[in-house]
Amino acid sequence: QVQLVESGGGLVQPGGSLRLSCAASGSIFSIYPMGWYRQAPGKQRELVATVTRGGSTTYPDSVKGRFTISRDNAKNMVYLQMNNLKPEDTAIYYCNVWPAPLNNYWGQGTQVTVSS
Repeated sequence: QVQLVESGGGLVQPGGSLRLSCAASGSIFSIYPMGWYRQAPGKQRELVATVTRGGSTTYPDSVKGRFTISRDNAKNMVYLQMNNLKPEDTAIYYCNVWPAPLNNYWGQGTQVTVSS
């Protein structure tokens, strides 16, 4: 069964860093593009990073230069290195396939809180 498990979140001060990990159970995740998504309170879920099987990445302007997505296809792992975190980065972070996420298989996400 497909399973997505996010980890690595926590409370960090502005300017700090976190590294998020996503363990994906299915071999499909070693083939298809993956994305990190986040959802802040009262906001829609938004895409914050994508990575293809070959390692090509995209980012929205809001995180460009601060976030880095990567993947280990052999381990079915996807990572998100977040540097210079800002309070507006506070959200629950999720991983899923991109551009068509598997709606029935969203994980629990991992909470990132950026606050002094």
